[in-house]
Amino acid sequence: MAKVTSKLQVTIPKRIAERYAIAPGDNLEFVAAGDGIRIVPAGKSGPAKLSVAERSRLFRDASGRQRAREKTMKLPSRPSGSRGWTREELYARGKPR
Repeated sequence: MAKVTSKLQVTIPKRIAERYAIAPGDNLEFVAAGDGIRIVPAGKSGPAKLSVAERSRLFRDASGRQRAREKTMKLPSRPSGSRGWTREELYARGKPR
C-alpha cells in the first residue's frame, strides 16, 4: 500500500513498477475511473477502443470457453451430509429471542 506524502507524492511499489516497466523519471497519467483512479504510464496507449461487434465476438468466445470448462467440472449432484445448520437458523442468528 502506498502512502501520499505532504507534497502529494506517491511511491509506486517495486513489484508494480517492475511489472509495468516504470522507471525513475517516467511520466504517469492519473485518469479518473468511476470511484477509483487509473495510473497509466504516459506515452503508452491504453486498451484500444473495440467496436461493438468485436466486443460481442470476444464475449461469445469467452462464454464458449466457460461452458467448456463447466462441462469438465465434477460437482456433487447433491450436498453431502448435514451442514450442521438450517436455513431458518441463519435468519434467527444474532437476534434476541
